[in-house]
Amino acid sequence: MDGSIYRSYDQETLNKLYDNRNRFPDTDERKAAQSKGSDEAKADYECRLDIRYGDGDADVLDIYLADGNGPHPVHVFFHGGYWKSNTKDDFGFAAKPFVPYGITTVVAEYPLIPSVRMDTLIDRCRASLEWTWRNAERFGGDQNNITISGHSAGGHITAMMMQTDWPSYGEGLPKDLIKGGCSISGVSDLEPVRLSSQNDDMQLGEKEAADFSPLFMDPIHPGPLLAVAGNLEGDEFVRQTSDLAEAWSAKGMNVECWIMEEKHHFTTINQYLDPESELSSAVRGLAGK
Repeated sequence: MDGSIYRSYDQETLNKLYDNRNRFPDTDERKAAQSKGSDEAKADYECRLDIRYGDGDADVLDIYLADGNGPHPVHVFFHGGYWKSNTKDDFGFAAKPFVPYGITTVVAEYPLIPSVRMDTLIDRCRASLEWTWRNAERFGGDQNNITISGHSAGGHITAMMMQTDWPSYGEGLPKDLIKGGCSISGVSDLEPVRLSSQNDDMQLGEKEAADFSPLFMDPIHPGPLLAVAGNLEGDEFVRQTSDLAEAWSAKGMNVECWIMEEKHHFTTINQYLDPESELSSAVRGLAGK
């Protein structure tokens, strides 16, 4: 036997490819910049924090309000952390590309694996979007212009949200509840994650990984979806992004694949710290700004 666990990768190599926190020497610096940017967003923008969208302990979200009279476009962001770590509190920086340009930003919390399974996690993310749509007018938002993005596990969540049949999910919800999305360094094929050391904590089963892998689904949303990864993220994360874009484009969805030069797993999303970055501008464009 050649020792391969997944594709041509042995266990050690696969573990390293999916261990983003330890792959890059500047991870701590990049994470610290996120925390600083989140503190700045809370200080600089009018906020409504820890707003309940459901009854669960993690059913809360933060709203960063655009100035002036609405209704304003609304952008909803889902954080990463392999579905098992991080909270919304350190991702307020995701408001920086949007609020100054008249786009109210929602940063959603969701329950983490293994305290729940993936079906519940995805359901609660859907519930956060349903709440946002139903309550947009209360915070000056435009329920007819909601876009989304997410990073890493949040990129996977973004794809799953665009795979949601909203009229079936909630009474009166429109099919096009989401107008467009951006998956940043997202995971579209959960099988290699299941086979990696990341699964020591999560305990994803084979069926669970297959059932929640967007790569193998037929897209129900027409798009647009912007699928982004950094060229320094490693072969697997580039593949996760490019394969999804290729598969969903072939099935009729409007998907743009963007492999960004000289960017890794954390410098991709940290472009949100700069409202004028290429990524910030591109995602703003989904809302017509």
